[in-house]
Amino acid sequence: MLVLRPIQKTDFDALKTIAVESGHGFTSLPVDDELLSNKINRSVESFAKSVSKPYDEGYLFVLEDTQTGEIIGTTAIEAAVGMSVPLYHYHLGKTVHHSRTLGVYNTVDILSMCNDYTGSSEICTLFLREGHRQGLAGRFLSRSRFLFMAEHAERFSDTVIAEMRGVSDEHGHSPFWQWLQEHFFSIEFPQADHLVGLGDKVFICELMPKYPIYANLLSPEAQAVIGKVHEKTKPALRLLQKEGFEHRGYVDLFDAGPTVEAKLDNIRTVRESFKGEVEIVASLPDKLPSLAISNGRLDAFKATFTDQAYLCEAEEKIQLTAEVANALDVTQGELINAFKL
Repeated sequence: MLVLRPIQKTDFDALKTIAVESGHGFTSLPVDDELLSNKINRSVESFAKSVSKPYDEGYLFVLEDTQTGEIIGTTAIEAAVGMSVPLYHYHLGKTVHHSRTLGVYNTVDILSMCNDYTGSSEICTLFLREGHRQGLAGRFLSRSRFLFMAEHAERFSDTVIAEMRGVSDEHGHSPFWQWLQEHFFSIEFPQADHLVGLGDKVFICELMPKYPIYANLLSPEAQAVIGKVHEKTKPALRLLQKEGFEHRGYVDLFDAGPTVEAKLDNIRTVRESFKGEVEIVASLPDKLPSLAISNGRLDAFKATFTDQAYLCEAEEKIQLTAEVANALDVTQGELINAFKL
């Protein structure tokens, strides 16, 4: 059975393997032992911390195959971004050049650097290893984060964002960055991306253009990728769009990938989740719809998905087999949360 749980210090080797496999553009998991160790320690401390409102906590989860002990995926939530290190975006807006005398009216797209998402919660670091991407695992890994956030809403902002990986080639080169590099920088995209992953963002203030950029002055290749996602990121974007996330014109500074947003209470998983008492049963009918289920705890959080569970909405109960109850570490009569995958 696949169980999502908070990362532990003993998961370091598994996390590093995932960091290596994630490749270029996955800045939240750079291949750096010290940084990965710090991420794990920060997560452990965040789960243990008493919180009344979000600040700078980070919650990192792993998806474990309980039969083999293998870690097959990871995902994370940042409680409030930009609080200790500034979070930068470009916002795609418009400006009008109008001359009544000449009869000219031109609307031009502009990119303005901003920190508008400061204090928002961010879902991030979603990665499922090759060989495990069939079936419902990816959908579960994405949506189960929202159950955790709803169960511990005091730890998160009302606004939730997700930065989507932008377009780059097999060597990690971004058409958008190539234009910026030519005019403002002297470093390659993978190096800039790596520095951001390490938390070193000083160079952004030092070298990024301070004034709005006219999008029509960019190369055709750079213009074509503004607000577009990497081919491998399209499934993740579709999942978030089904949850109610929208793109409101904010894009990444380096690869111009879109940042999407939603209000926590409006997210589909949060709205459709069902809370009920555990009822452990000997067996259940075949061909039940798959449910994602969470035990609702904090540092002992566990979630899984299964077709060996049934929602008894009229009785406000969730029937589980003993195997599923054991995987979630829950007992008869305990309150848990579920939603239909």
